[in-house]
Amino acid sequence: MKGKIAVIVLILAPLLVGGGIWYAQQYGYYQTVEPGSPAARVQIATPDGQKDIAGSEFQIIDAESSPIRWRACFRLEGELPETIPFDNPTPLIAPGWFDCFDASQIGADLEAGKARAVLAQPEIHPDVDRVLAIYPDGRTYGWHQYNDKTPERGVMD
Repeated sequence: MKGKIAVIVLILAPLLVGGGIWYAQQYGYYQTVEPGSPAARVQIATPDGQKDIAGSEFQIIDAESSPIRWRACFRLEGELPETIPFDNPTPLIAPGWFDCFDASQIGADLEAGKARAVLAQPEIHPDVDRVLAIYPDGRTYGWHQYNDKTPERGVMD
């Protein structure tokens, strides 16, 4: 009987730990951002500085556990000011339940020229930029991406 209990524990423990880790990554840390909160304010970088941009249909998620968990889906309204292109955009995968954001489709559209990537806010966190993918019809998707603005480091810092 003791052997059966040990086997059950050895099987259930990893399943429970794995389930907990999966839940934490998919649901536990994320929260929906309410319109009007600081994380819902969307700006865009221009040659003259930051400008607020108007939009609608906002769906934004964020997490305090990491600087790169912010994701946004919205529709731009009005004229877009002159923007700063973002080199090497890499949309990051969102949790499965945040279904408005499809990182692989956005990445493919950026590569095909169906959308363009612009810098929304440099250094939103240290070494992290906010990037927007903007489509001609106004659909816009945003994420945070690590930047590579630090100089090459030697062996001894």
